[in-house]
Amino acid sequence: MKDDKQKYLSKQEWLDAKVDECTVIVPYKQVFIYRWLQASQPQQVALWLDSWKNGNHSWYLELQIDEDIDFQHQLSSFASDQNIQLIASKPIRYLSDKDQYTYKLLRAIDLDNSPEDIDDTKYELPSAREMESLFHAFPKAIKASESLAASTNVDLDLAIRLPKFPLTDQTATTYLRTLCEQGLKSRYQVESKEVKERLEYELTVIEQMGFSDYFLIVWDFMKYARNKGILAGPGRGSAAGSLVAYCLFITHVDPIRYNLVFERFLNPERITLPDIDIDFPDHRRDEVIEYVQGKYGATHVAQILTFGTFAARAAIRATAKALGTEPGLLERVVKEVPSTPKMTITKAIEQSKTFYQLIEDHSEVAALTRAAKAIEGLPRHTSTHAAGLIISAEPLTERVALQQGRDRIALTQASMEVVEQVGLLKFDFLGLRNLTLLETILTSVRKQEQKLIELNELPLDDKPTFKLLASGDTTGVFQLESDGMRNVLTQLGPTEFEDIVAVNALYRPGPMEYIPTYIEGKQHKRPIEYLHDDVESILSPTYGVLVYQEQIMQLASKLAGYSMAEADLLRRAISKKNEESLHEQKRDFVHRSIQLGYEERIAEHAYGLIERFANYGFNRSHAVAYSLLSYQLAFLKTHYSSAFYTALLSSVWHNQEKLSFYLIEAKQHEQVIQPPSISKSQQLFTYDINGIRFGLLSIEHVGVKAVQEIIRERTQKPFAHLFDFCTRLSPQLVPKRTVESLIKAGVFDEWQLERSVLLRSLDEAFEYGQSVREFQAETEGLFTLNPPAPSLFRSRVVTSH
Repeated sequence: MKDDKQKYLSKQEWLDAKVDECTVIVPYKQVFIYRWLQASQPQQVALWLDSWKNGNHSWYLELQIDEDIDFQHQLSSFASDQNIQLIASKPIRYLSDKDQYTYKLLRAIDLDNSPEDIDDTKYELPSAREMESLFHAFPKAIKASESLAASTNVDLDLAIRLPKFPLTDQTATTYLRTLCEQGLKSRYQVESKEVKERLEYELTVIEQMGFSDYFLIVWDFMKYARNKGILAGPGRGSAAGSLVAYCLFITHVDPIRYNLVFERFLNPERITLPDIDIDFPDHRRDEVIEYVQGKYGATHVAQILTFGTFAARAAIRATAKALGTEPGLLERVVKEVPSTPKMTITKAIEQSKTFYQLIEDHSEVAALTRAAKAIEGLPRHTSTHAAGLIISAEPLTERVALQQGRDRIALTQASMEVVEQVGLLKFDFLGLRNLTLLETILTSVRKQEQKLIELNELPLDDKPTFKLLASGDTTGVFQLESDGMRNVLTQLGPTEFEDIVAVNALYRPGPMEYIPTYIEGKQHKRPIEYLHDDVESILSPTYGVLVYQEQIMQLASKLAGYSMAEADLLRRAISKKNEESLHEQKRDFVHRSIQLGYEERIAEHAYGLIERFANYGFNRSHAVAYSLLSYQLAFLKTHYSSAFYTALLSSVWHNQEKLSFYLIEAKQHEQVIQPPSISKSQQLFTYDINGIRFGLLSIEHVGVKAVQEIIRERTQKPFAHLFDFCTRLSPQLVPKRTVESLIKAGVFDEWQLERSVLLRSLDEAFEYGQSVREFQAETEGLFTLNPPAPSLFRSRVVTSH
């Protein structure tokens, strides 16, 4: 892959390339060809073209129609003499003439000027008749274009090609089974019949669907992460419903214990690619990606490109800059466009009478709005997909174009949707800040308290933890931090893990209205009624409220005899809200239910419930996995509060507003906050028996490089005073502004000098340090100079050798 700045193949790269049967079109007015033909040196052109030929390729010379008629005829004569076909061509930038202004606007935004400054050349796609008219003097060129188009036949093989896990002496299916059987023994002290049958069923489905290699690939990089001490999440999405994933230690949620449904993850009656998303601490995710690239090869692994588009506000601002809209007027317009997801300019106008009136009153705003609408939603820039990684069985360049990415990992030139359409499989490696928080807490406890906490062994019935949750004291607790969630927790008074799962599933627009019903059921404030006794076991854990998609599937299975795979198809079909399909699904459901002996009214009532909740129901597998993460953080906050707040404060060292909020709460929870110290503070917050020590990075105007240099130098020898500090540290790494901030923050208070004295002495201390460094540079380190510092600092004078 070439560097971004090298947009073209060099001549040598082309000659070395082992490609055959290419169609080569030499651009119109190519610099050498244009120069030599103008100088009447066609033989030079012929020699130059011959020097590029390296295989069985078809060569064409491009002809465009412009004002340079003489050159067009020169090129035509040369092509005829050399028996090279001339091909008719025209630059295309947009499809129709009406798109010209949008094109000019985008160019103006890119070049930081006005659309009026962009040339008026028309770049629309011409019709066949227009091309014939344009090239009437060169009919052979038109025929060559038609011939080339007719000879072009693109046949793309879009079959899915799953990557292969490298094995030499056994099949992926056999190895997967061996690993799962070993994992089953580790996960379960007693291997019940239910567990064995479930594992056998899942392995059979995985083998039939051809996904054994996929599971081995995920198992392998998860094993690498464990061996490197990289904390992975307990699970994410429907994959947590797989016993195979649990036995492979890909997930840490027992699908048998939590009654999770495998078919919600892999449905044998609906062939789709498996999708196991993995959460890693956000600062260690790249380590796993590097491992995967090393194992499967740089040509088989790539991250995925994504397009950033012009959102409503961005489109307006970019257009206004190009049009030269008056800033005050622009701000009045932007103010009326909410910065909410999926907001459009049209929606903003519909929602705001002020915006509408601005358009009516100001022609400038009307023009701005029209132009901004034209570019709204168009690609603005490219970036890297936050999580997606492609692993391919064959070199990726056989399926998709690549470009240079970051950190030596290639980047696809196609977005995620296209990558999947060409048959490539995506793995999601997500960086989760809360896992970083969790990892930091565990590391701190291990170092400071010599305790090794096993997250998977935490008791899930810890009363102090539920007391904390019931009080709404959930700052820093994953998914339970918002004011609304705190209110729900205080009203609910959770007493068991399933309460957290249900609340996480219900706290969303739509199902949120059923939270009071759930709470009343738990607190015995209403009778819990079931449409039939047979569904009590399905709905009793949620007090009669349909919360999870899996409950919908279980209802269909119990009351209408659907298999879990069929029930999943039913759920998906209903959620699409196709009127004709809904009638058909209802008729089939009711018929099957009656055949099982249920009354028609029961069947219709059950289907009504399923239809109502198909869109509201939440993926239980995901809810359980993420609630486990919530509970773990709540447990650690309850029992290891110093480590918890230390990690929490460190996680927001760069956000002064959140840092202030967390510091106030930490003090309210009787945490002792020790001030920053030149001898004791690290980059981030730390804690010991005396309390939580402020980190140096959280001080304004203090950067990472400065802190690293301070810590490195003090490790060699403690700083004695300000003059010693300014002598030993480079002002390029630790400038005066940084030292001033350190003084004001109290970092040097342990020297028992007033901060005002230190600030008044700062200029002199920097001059002192500079004189010492200059002397040492001049004497090449043969002497160590210690000029007299003010007596206030009690410095010792000269040491020499």
